[in-house]
Amino acid sequence: MKTDSNPPSRKRVIFVRILRWIAAVVLAFYATIALALVALRWATPPTTAVQIQRRIGALFHKPKYRKQYTFVPLGRIALELQRAVIAAEDGRFYQHHGIDWQEVDKLVEKDLDNGRLGRGGSTITQQLVKNLFLTTHGSVIRKGLEFTLAPLAELILPKQRILELYLNVIEWGPGIYGAESAARLYYKEPASGLDREQAARLAAILPAPRTRKPARMDHYSAEIENRMRQMGW
Repeated sequence: MKTDSNPPSRKRVIFVRILRWIAAVVLAFYATIALALVALRWATPPTTAVQIQRRIGALFHKPKYRKQYTFVPLGRIALELQRAVIAAEDGRFYQHHGIDWQEVDKLVEKDLDNGRLGRGGSTITQQLVKNLFLTTHGSVIRKGLEFTLAPLAELILPKQRILELYLNVIEWGPGIYGAESAARLYYKEPASGLDREQAARLAAILPAPRTRKPARMDHYSAEIENRMRQMGW
């Protein structure tokens, strides 16, 4: 009877088991996200990872946190706001499939010229998956997850649904989520009633919604309106 003269070492067996466990966890994570995205083709998200992050963070800070979150259909969000946000945040939204590689190439080249690697430009789809499933904490791991989840979201969700979800779940101020809540807070109007200037000013606060105010965004909102004109809007 022959015996294995080179049985696997205990360390190798443990290593293989760890790899299998990691693979199972990763597979389960992406399967869960995929199922959630399928549900989001029709369902309204009751909350998001970023909203939960803000709620937890508010436990240790003042003033008291007050969440305002109203989800409305895309048809009840002014077309001017939809266009202003696309022009400001992701000009090639309708051309890419989750990652705007042209923009990534430009940013990487710029960072290399400066002798460092900074943060890459995020598409609307990347920002959506960050808000839904991740957090605002910057890290290479989070950015890597964005890069893999964004194409998955584009595969499952139509573009207009991605835009609808994005406009409804992102931050527009401390505790303010969604275009409807933002429009009523800043302009005492429903999101459907915003004009071009109001839309551009709201889009202008998105890079830093917890500190910027629409009324102070004269220069950037004018730039956004110019981009809209260049895009034929």
